[in-house]
This record gives sequence, C-alpha cells and structure tokens, in this order.
Amino acid sequence: MKFTGKTIWITGASSGIGKAVAIALSKKSVHLILSGRKKELLQEVASVCKENGSTTHIVPFDLGIEKEIEQAAKDVLENETKVDCLYHFGGLSQRSFVHETPLFVDRKIFEVNYFGTIALTKAILPHMISNGGGQIAVTTSIVGKFGFPYRSSYSASKQALHGFFESLRAENVKNNIRVSMIIPGRINTNFSLHALDKEGNSHSKMDAGLESGMSTEKAAIVICKKLKKEKKEILVGGKELLMIHIRRFVPSLYYYLSSRVKPL
Repeated sequence: MKFTGKTIWITGASSGIGKAVAIALSKKSVHLILSGRKKELLQEVASVCKENGSTTHIVPFDLGIEKEIEQAAKDVLENETKVDCLYHFGGLSQRSFVHETPLFVDRKIFEVNYFGTIALTKAILPHMISNGGGQIAVTTSIVGKFGFPYRSSYSASKQALHGFFESLRAENVKNNIRVSMIIPGRINTNFSLHALDKEGNSHSKMDAGLESGMSTEKAAIVICKKLKKEKKEILVGGKELLMIHIRRFVPSLYYYLSSRVKPL
C-alpha cells in the first residue's frame, strides 16, 4: 500500500505511539484526521504534520463516551469524502491486582479499550466497504497474547480486540478490508502515568520497563513500514517480545516466568 494521498484517521494521536506514527506518516503527503481527548495537544501535533507537508483535520473525543464517538464519526463522514485507513492507538492501561480491583475499574478499561475502539470501527466500516475497501489497524499489546500480573483487565481487553478484529478480517476479505494488529512491547511512553490503579485513579508513576523501552520514533518507523506491507501482526519492541514465543512454544516456562515476574 502507498500512503501518499491517503486519508488516515489516527486515534490516540496526541501522545505516545499514535503521535509518533502521525508525524512519521505526515512526511508522506497524506491527509490526517487526528483524534484524542485533548484538543490543544492535537493542535500541536497537527502543526508539526503541516510543516511536514500534510493536511490535517482535528476531531477530539473521548473513547470512553459513546455519544462523543458517534459525534466524531458523524463529523468525519460529513466532512471527508473518503477514509482510507483507520488506525487505533487510543487506550487505557491498568496497575492493580485482581483481588483489590472493583468491577467499575474493569468496566472502565473495557469501555475505552474494547467498546470505544469497536464502536468507532463499526461506524466507519460500512463507509470503507462502500468505497471499495480500506485498512484498519488496532493497537493491542504483548499482554493481548498472554496474561500478566497487575494487568488483568487491560490484558483481557486487548485479547478481546484480537478476537473481534480477526473475526472482522475473516468476514471482510471479500470487501478488501485489510486488518493489522499492532502488538507493542515496552515502548517509552507516558502510558503508565495514566493507567488506572485499584481505586480508578491515575497510577501517576513511570514504569521502569517503559522508561527503558524503545523510543516512540523508532517504534513508529517499524509500524509504518509494516503497515505499508499490510502485515497482519506487527510486533514492535525489544527482548520482551520473546515472551510471546515462549508462551506459544514452551508454555510450561511461560507459566513459571509469569508467576515470578515483578509487575512494575
């Protein structure tokens, strides 16, 4: 797939991997629809993208609020002739043990990561199909492939995305809908700062693992290269990605390691 001239909608574009991917793609002369919760941060990203030679359309909304998702989709479909690509980078993490986490925290994580993501997809998918196809990419996590301490509902929400989007892919091959699952390991973002703790508040701490992880700029290069090739699964990160292969090929070792790993 060639990016030049495409209209690409990116959620989670105000920071982290989403921001880095938006800036990387803006060097390809594209039209970017940038979404996130904070309009001011989106404007800053849009300014950089414009300097790189791309046009932008800012559509702020909260993935955890259904009415805002519906309004965002309406805005885009009324003002854009075509959405070629929908890239999901918005999400919410978790830092709490199962036994101490009230159900409302689990529900909030699913509302953002799963229901918000599929709601936007459902709103845009018919448009893509009627226009002859498109590309959808959704960011999950390596813990979307296996369970991990302190991440129970985050892991579950990401595993749910795999099931949903793999089903969507199977249903829509005939409609030229290409689906890529982006599976990051440890990427140096502020993701842990906004993760929910056992009381539903922001964790407000930087994880050492994330702090030493791959830069968002390097991650964006890997992601964009593989999106261009329309890879069905895009692994991005460092040696922590080995855990996926251990879980698949040596499950007994995975069970041993996962029960002894330090959660933070």
